[in-house]
Amino acid sequence: MISSHSQATEAMALSEATRARFAREVAKYPPEQKQSAVMACLSIVQQEQGWVSREAELAVAEYLEMPAMAVHEVTTFYNMYNQQPVGKYKLNVCTNLPCQLRGGNEALAHLARKLGIEMGGTTADGLFTLQQCECLGACADAPVMLVNDRNMCSFMDHDKLDQLVDGLRAAEGKA
Repeated sequence: MISSHSQATEAMALSEATRARFAREVAKYPPEQKQSAVMACLSIVQQEQGWVSREAELAVAEYLEMPAMAVHEVTTFYNMYNQQPVGKYKLNVCTNLPCQLRGGNEALAHLARKLGIEMGGTTADGLFTLQQCECLGACADAPVMLVNDRNMCSFMDHDKLDQLVDGLRAAEGKA
């Protein structure tokens, strides 16, 4: 089922390996609720491609037999889905109120200066993407950030931010 919006964008072709991974996720739900696997399918696409394009959203929608807009709503609602290519290290700084009160906005600004990019941007070398995000659920450790949607970093003052970025650059041989 493709929405009228797909006239401008065609669904990407899914590989057999991707279809097999989708099928494993869909099998976890009753047949009439296969759409419940939408988040897992989007995660699979992102693991394989690094981001979720509109074409990939359409492919997921076709596979799950759901409206393309419903898939797009999931992609745009959750911070974990990249809607454009991102750097090797995605840095998400929490700017919700508890983190703001303990320096979250300053941490975001500091990283933007250090990396030489605006919030939402990616460094020219493709190493870092800087984003703000909503509550990460660690308010007592504010300001907090998430690296690559997996690694939580707490109490991120300027020194710890510098150490993080410098350490990641050194690990890439770009110090």
